[in-house]
Amino acid sequence: MAVPEIVPIIHEPGYRTATIGRYAQGQFLASVTYAFPSGFSRGEGWEDQKRLYAVLHRFDPQGRHLHSDIWCSGTWAEQQRHPHGNDSVWVRAKARLAELLDGLPGLEYGDIAIRPFQLSVDGVLFGLVTERHAEGDGEDDWAEFYPDRLGFSAPWDGTYDT
Repeated sequence: MAVPEIVPIIHEPGYRTATIGRYAQGQFLASVTYAFPSGFSRGEGWEDQKRLYAVLHRFDPQGRHLHSDIWCSGTWAEQQRHPHGNDSVWVRAKARLAELLDGLPGLEYGDIAIRPFQLSVDGVLFGLVTERHAEGDGEDDWAEFYPDRLGFSAPWDGTYDT
């Protein structure tokens, strides 16, 4: 089944879609996620290439992408050097995400429905990208949310695979 024009995403408190919902100007999808730049091949020094981002994507009420705030808090190597306290890459990313969410007027967590989009920051792909996973010819049948790696497919009910 082809990817619909607008992809529903279910809000699941305590899970990977805990920070999605609506605000006064539309919809939002937020996360803290590690990512490698596109084309990265694992080898020596990979710890300095794996980056942690605080991400807030905003959409209009019809699910069209409006803007993304994407902020890198540091690398996996930095997190290993300072795993706890205010110097922690993870703590900095979570604090930045909280600031971004606090800036959304009328924020309410809940289900959303958005259109595919994509952008690149620091060589990292961000967005909801349509792909083809089925055999043979045909239309795209999958939507992957990058870099979080959440996959959406038929029956297009808002649930995801990881």
